Amino acid sequence: MRQTIRHIGLLLFSVLVCLPALAANDLKHHRDIVWASPDGHDLHLDIAVPQTATEAKPVLVIFHGGGWLINDKSIMNDLAETVPRRADIITVNVDYRLLPDRDNTVTINEIVEDAMGATLWVKDNIHRYGGDPQQIAVTGDSAGGHLAAMVTLAGRNLGSDGFNDKTQRFTPTYLPDGRTAEQVAEEDGLKVQAAILSYAAFSMLEAAQGNFESADNPFWGWADAEARGIFGNERNVNDHSEYYQAVSAAPYLVSADEYPLPPQFVHVGENDDVTPPESARAYVDRLTELGQHARLVIYDDLGHGFLDTGCNDYTGGCFEDLAEETVKDMVAFLEDVFEL
Repeated sequence: MRQTIRHIGLLLFSVLVCLPALAANDLKHHRDIVWASPDGHDLHLDIAVPQTATEAKPVLVIFHGGGWLINDKSIMNDLAETVPRRADIITVNVDYRLLPDRDNTVTINEIVEDAMGATLWVKDNIHRYGGDPQQIAVTGDSAGGHLAAMVTLAGRNLGSDGFNDKTQRFTPTYLPDGRTAEQVAEEDGLKVQAAILSYAAFSMLEAAQGNFESADNPFWGWADAEARGIFGNERNVNDHSEYYQAVSAAPYLVSADEYPLPPQFVHVGENDDVTPPESARAYVDRLTELGQHARLVIYDDLGHGFLDTGCNDYTGGCFEDLAEETVKDMVAFLEDVFEL
């Protein structure tokens, strides 16, 4: 009898231990979908759909990091897989142009326009994959966090005249059929329902006032590209500061009375010396002062890049260990926003 009870106890324990694995969602993948081809440069995205009974699932759009100079969507594969396995949320993992593309002539506003265009593509097409275009969140880490912030904040600053000396407005790389950039802006067509900004860069003005556009920035070397201005060598931060401001977060921070922004979860590692905690805290403090909803978490003992896929020397660890607490918090935030 005691052996039987013990056997049942061990069996129950084994089942309980295995529950998280058993409960993980199966995924259906749609890989390398071409969502736009600016200047003949195909841009791809991957979609991961949890195989659950829920129809019209919420969607998380992911922008990778890499200083706007290196990496592609594969660096976010682990995050793009983990979220839909743990929650009833579709992920869309996006490629965008990098500064060294097109013979090192891509400008930073074009990269922002890619992020905006990808978000519009998702809103226009995600219903084909079981997603709800009215339940969209954006996220990104480092440079990708900057792009997610620009989608969240600057989606009403659109225009067909492009980015020029008279007006700095964005023309998304993808536009819905028959819609102009002005119409999308008037309809608030880029509005998202939530944002997660992971050790994000918030000010291109401050970056350029530092060493970003010089060879002292190691990302240029890692990209095997010659250092230059992010708007081309004919414009610089001293004479054209309005350009750099227009691709930074600050000009778009408004009071909740004027325009309620979606809830934002902002996080960073306490040892991050690339996008330090002070910049994240200042961003969240400003949002709070304006009556907007934002939450800041600073994770102990973490540096920069801890959401990268796999294991690498830069982070000094592996995604499954470094990112676990953050992923739990991200999923909890999204489930709260989307009432899952």
